[in-house]
Amino acid sequence: MRPRSFALAAFLFAAALPCSAADKRDDSASEKLGMKLSLQCYTYRALTFVETVDKAKELGVKYVEMYPGQKLKPGSDVKVGKDMSDDAIADVKKKLDDAGVKLVAYGVDGIATDEKGARKEFEWAKNMGIEVLVTETTPNDVLDKLCNEYGIRMALHNHPQSWPPDEVLKACDGRSKLVGSCSDTGHWMRRGLVPVEQLKKLEGRVEHLHFKDLNDFGPTAHDVVWGTGKGDIKGMLEELKHQGYIGYLSIEYEYGSVKDLDENLPKCIEFFDKTAAELAQ
Repeated sequence: MRPRSFALAAFLFAAALPCSAADKRDDSASEKLGMKLSLQCYTYRALTFVETVDKAKELGVKYVEMYPGQKLKPGSDVKVGKDMSDDAIADVKKKLDDAGVKLVAYGVDGIATDEKGARKEFEWAKNMGIEVLVTETTPNDVLDKLCNEYGIRMALHNHPQSWPPDEVLKACDGRSKLVGSCSDTGHWMRRGLVPVEQLKKLEGRVEHLHFKDLNDFGPTAHDVVWGTGKGDIKGMLEELKHQGYIGYLSIEYEYGSVKDLDENLPKCIEFFDKTAAELAQ
C-alpha cells in the first residue's frame, strides 16, 4: 500500500472506532455559567465507588458526590464514608486522580453538632477536597461557624417528608450564606411540589442540587430522561441562571438497572449541555 493510501486508511479506521461520551461531551457552557454537572454515586449503587468513578469518566462528568456506605472497590468489604481508614482515603484519592475526576460533595449523612465532633468531620471534608456536605442535620451556631471557617457549604437535603423549602428557610434565617438547601427536585415532585416554584422560593439559599426529572407528581413517580418528564428541567436551569447560582447539580437517577442507566444518563447529559449552551449565549 502506498504511504498516502495507508494514512487515509488509518484515518478512516480511527474515525470508525466508537467514541465514549467523554470524547464527545462539551461542558464549556455549564462551566462558563458556573452550573457544573456532577454524579451522585448513589445512581450507580449497584456498583462500587471505583466503578462509579469510571462511569463518571466515561460519561464526561468531571465531578462526583460520594454517599456513605458504598463499597470502595470490587472484592473488598471496605465502604466509603467519613469514617474511612487512611488506607481507604489513599485509595479513593488515587482513583480520583487517575481518572481525572474531582470529589466535590458528600452525603446524605448526619453531621455532629458539638464542636469537637463537627470539626473532625469538617477537617475530613477539607482533606478530601469536598465543597458541600449534604445532610438532614439541623444547623446550629457551631455548624454555622465551621461553614464560614472552612468555606464548606452545608446543604439541607429534602426527602418527600423532610426539609420542605419553608422549613429550610426557617432553619437558615440569620445563618451563613453557606448554609441552605440541597434541592432534590425529584423528592419535591413526590411531595407534589413544583420544582421551579420551590427554587424561586429558595433564592439565595440553594447550595447544591440532586437534579431529577420524573414521569409524574406523587409518591410513585420515577426518574425519566431529562426533558421528557414533568419536572421542567429547562425551566429549573433558567431559574438557576436567573439567580446566579454557582455550584453543582448532581445527577441522581434512581430508576432502572445499570444497563438502563448506561442508556439514559448520556441522554440526560446531552439535554443538560444543550440547554446550558442556550443559556450561556
